[in-house]
Amino acid sequence: MDDFLENCLINFEVNGREVCIQPAVGERLSAALRERLKLKDVKVGCDAGDCGACTVLINGLPVCSCLTSAHEAECRKVETIQGLLKHDKTAKKLVKSFQETGATQCGICTPGMIVSAVALLRRIKSPREEQIENALGGVLCRCTGYRKITKAVLFAAQNKEKAINHTDSRVGNAIARLDGEIKVSGREIYGDDVGETDFLGIKIIRSPFPRAKFKFGNLQQFLRQNLGIINYLTARDVKGVNRFGVIPDFIDQPVFAEFETRFRGEAVAAIIGKSEAIANFDVEEFPVSWEPLPFADSLNTAMAENAPLVHANRAGNEMCSGIVQRGSPEAALKCADVVVEGEFETSFVEHAYIEPEAGCARVVDGRVEIFSGTQAPVMNLESLAQILGMKRSDIRIVPTATGGGFGSKLDLSVQPYLALATLKTGKPVRLTYSRTESMQSTTKRHPSRISMRIGATKDGKVSGLTYDGSFNTGAYASWGPTVINRVPVHASGPYYVEDYRANSRAINTHCPPAGAFRGFGVPQSAIAQESLFDELAILLNEDQLEFRIKNVLADSLPTVCGQVFEQGVGIGECFKSLRSAWNKVKNRVKEYNMVAATNGSNLRRGVGVAGGWYGCGNTSLPNPSTIKAGIKHDGSIILHQGAVDIGQGSNTVISQIFAEGFGISTYQLQLVGGDTDVTPNAGKTSASRQTFVSGNAAKRCAESLRRKILRRFNASNKASIFFVDDMIIVREGDNDHKLDLQQMPIDANGYVLSAEETYDPPTKPLDKNGQGIPYAQYGYAAQMCEVEVDIKLGTVRALQFTAAHDVGRAINPMLIEGQIEGGIAQGLGMALMEEYVPGRTENLHDYLIPTIGDIPPIHSIIVEVPDQVGPYGAKGLGEHALIPTAPAILNAIRNACGARVKKIPATPERVLAAIHAAND
Repeated sequence: MDDFLENCLINFEVNGREVCIQPAVGERLSAALRERLKLKDVKVGCDAGDCGACTVLINGLPVCSCLTSAHEAECRKVETIQGLLKHDKTAKKLVKSFQETGATQCGICTPGMIVSAVALLRRIKSPREEQIENALGGVLCRCTGYRKITKAVLFAAQNKEKAINHTDSRVGNAIARLDGEIKVSGREIYGDDVGETDFLGIKIIRSPFPRAKFKFGNLQQFLRQNLGIINYLTARDVKGVNRFGVIPDFIDQPVFAEFETRFRGEAVAAIIGKSEAIANFDVEEFPVSWEPLPFADSLNTAMAENAPLVHANRAGNEMCSGIVQRGSPEAALKCADVVVEGEFETSFVEHAYIEPEAGCARVVDGRVEIFSGTQAPVMNLESLAQILGMKRSDIRIVPTATGGGFGSKLDLSVQPYLALATLKTGKPVRLTYSRTESMQSTTKRHPSRISMRIGATKDGKVSGLTYDGSFNTGAYASWGPTVINRVPVHASGPYYVEDYRANSRAINTHCPPAGAFRGFGVPQSAIAQESLFDELAILLNEDQLEFRIKNVLADSLPTVCGQVFEQGVGIGECFKSLRSAWNKVKNRVKEYNMVAATNGSNLRRGVGVAGGWYGCGNTSLPNPSTIKAGIKHDGSIILHQGAVDIGQGSNTVISQIFAEGFGISTYQLQLVGGDTDVTPNAGKTSASRQTFVSGNAAKRCAESLRRKILRRFNASNKASIFFVDDMIIVREGDNDHKLDLQQMPIDANGYVLSAEETYDPPTKPLDKNGQGIPYAQYGYAAQMCEVEVDIKLGTVRALQFTAAHDVGRAINPMLIEGQIEGGIAQGLGMALMEEYVPGRTENLHDYLIPTIGDIPPIHSIIVEVPDQVGPYGAKGLGEHALIPTAPAILNAIRNACGARVKKIPATPERVLAAIHAAND
């Protein structure tokens, strides 16, 4: 039968045209569509039917094309989003509504969502919300929080249009994202979409053990015996430094391990060959022998006496530590009227972006060009220059669209292997991680163990706080030092604490490296701090919300680092904006629980509140961003925007800021992305910095370019600038001045006028006690959540959220709502279900993330307390949206059933254990 299928031609219809292909035995339909028919609008996230990104219609029914054999399509009708958009009115309406409601962010899941929605609306013209959730439940999204997706489908079904401004793109207006149409139509190009079928493939050989010594066999004989495998890579092929990392003093992760591996999934070698040979190669056949060694896979084992050392030069497996202290916390605690304390644990959390790491590389005129999804193109270039032993000018990084990042795509992944392979073979190469590879080898959120004590006076004022946090940073440093320095600054929460001490330390283990993940350790700390704030309020018989309002930071009050903001501290406004909803829900759940208890129901409801803050940008370090713009002969305005958009909307927001500063419409701009050959360094996309830092650089660049034009006519800044064909018109009062661009000389970049400006936030180093100015601005958030707990089963269901976020100035309110909803979805996953266990949860059916049915209604309240240094008063937002979510949920569980869950996630067995402990 296999021989018959191998030679079998199949005919089927794709997007209205008849095709004939000869697929291999077992070839997936997704592969046939993407590789044979070049339909790259079919996206692949898992190859296991878990994520649904590859959804297509077969005879009108949605299927995961990665689970469907290509042979099953014979004599059938296959439709992808590109085909649907040519002839299906429903698909066109959905694309429009997805754009106008902000229902796409990174965009990798959007084709699967829209294809599934088309099938639903063909079947049910006016679906209810639960029917939409059922129809789209098989497609995962890690960015949006799903609420806008549901709204988009409802709007399309009802022929409703959102009130969105299509002409006025000024700061403050909710315009659709500028790169949205290409995402919702499936035409966006991600890392796996760039390489061609005839490029050579790469497969990495990884350690199956947490720690092991290894030896290679006869590699030349291996090549001779394996047709289609043309070469291999080991540590010997690294001509520069066989190490990478992100913090200069902590660059410790080898591209290829040399003698000993330190975590399951660490690379020891790679093979290069024809794509078919690579796809069919069994890694068990690679000539390498393993000698497993004792390992430390948790904080407890790594910190135990005589624990095996992960790195010989790090005694006790401690990589680094951090501290912030102010006043006399022990004395304050001793004098406090009430003191609460607790120990809290959090687990590894997987980023679970829907796009696995992918890219391709080639050598052009002796230079290496690498195309891949990344959050930090210039950092990639700097690291590769060291690894390859090459000049920076001989390397080019071209970021593709990034299908979700959340911090992990700051680190190198496929890039070194692509570069080494193309240099060794001289041929173009491509590499896409399998979902298992991605989950084995890339960074995670740090597990933590946190001990905390907080005191308060009888009038409800916090008096003394001590914090000790240990963080499992895995086998290598990654962003661990950044986390350890950031946590003590933030562990107080957004409150005034006069007497304070916070210690943190990073512990190496034989686990995957823990790195950056939306919050850099602050979400873990907020769980402990906000849980104990609730316990203080209960002991003092105070309302939990009012207790927080009483203790918030405010203008002119020092933070725990001694930093004073004279204006812009908006946390009080965030909490106050929750008052109405808080009181309403608090009374409602009280009545519900009284009735439930009377009726013998197992269900109880509760409401919880929590706050959060986050310093935007690097901690006490330089953090510059540069933006460049130019005007061409024909009047086109080019914005070199290197702040990588991973779905958060920087392409749109930074364009709005630039356009506002220049005095033109955002829609007049043409964007050039973060190609390191043509775009200056806008810094990494992390730490909620792009709106603030790159936004300021864009504002400066716009104002500089505007001044250059106005100076030519001695016009004041009140003048207006218009572009008419190849002419600039400067209008001041009744006078028009014209500048003929065709008569102007062009520079080396093809511009007649250009500007380039840099912004670096004003910070100061922290002293030995952590006193100083770590960040030029903070953003603030307060969230409340209502939950339902089954006290017999231990299950928890979130019923609704109200979220208030101080963004300083809302550059684009619709994108802000999207960030809030997406952050809450990730926070809910962290609180209730997500727990990465190395070696056990290395796919998206064992590792659970929230689906569309898990996210309840979210009411966003946008608070605008202008910042002193933000562009037009704006503050960063990305991290802030996640930080209060988990503690708000945990406080709601406590309110519902009296159970304080201290180990996260709050799985049913842990909730039941906490209920039993509370009742003992």
